[in-house]
Amino acid sequence: MSAGEKAKAKAEQIAGKTVRKAAHAVHKDTLEAKGAALEARGKMRGAKEKTKDSFKR
Repeated sequence: MSAGEKAKAKAEQIAGKTVRKAAHAVHKDTLEAKGAALEARGKMRGAKEKTKDSFKR
């Protein structure tokens, strides 16, 4: 996995988790859902890159 894509995936996961937890603390359901979506997108980006790497070998 390229370092840049790996960093993007981790950054999205961390940002999503932060937004989700902050929104949960102040009871903002729509913002909490957006944070969860961002976190899931980061996880999917990481999974995609791992899959691409497995086919290269």
